[in-house]
Amino acid sequence: MNYILVTLLFIFGTSIAQTQDWETNFDKALTQANSNDQPIILVFKGSDWCAPCIKLDQQVFETDTFKLYAKDHFVMLEADFPRRKKNALTPAQQEHNNHLAEKYNPNGIFPFVVIIDKTGKVMGETGYFKSTPSEYILHLESFKG
Repeated sequence: MNYILVTLLFIFGTSIAQTQDWETNFDKALTQANSNDQPIILVFKGSDWCAPCIKLDQQVFETDTFKLYAKDHFVMLEADFPRRKKNALTPAQQEHNNHLAEKYNPNGIFPFVVIIDKTGKVMGETGYFKSTPSEYILHLESFKG
């Protein structure tokens, strides 16, 4: 059933531009996850230096297929760790991301994708691998149990 849904979303979603709402605050993401009864997809990335992070964004997260599906199935949370001065985060955001990394990414893996339930419990972890958006969606769905 999931495969059929993902396939239909791919067919219809490729012509529909959707915006992906990425949250940058864990508490807001948790509130949204509880309100919508959805898991959080927390993505640790280095947007301006990590080649696999950039590939994951381009090949999966930025596609219409993923955006359309994620909109109704996940709360998307980003923890970015840029290195270039021009992309620097505010001190408050950097501190927030550091705290998230201490809890959910203590080994400093990039990209690192953590699937979290609405209570903050880790359901699964993954990263970048070459796949279609539909395959990646199915992979993320497999963590829901």
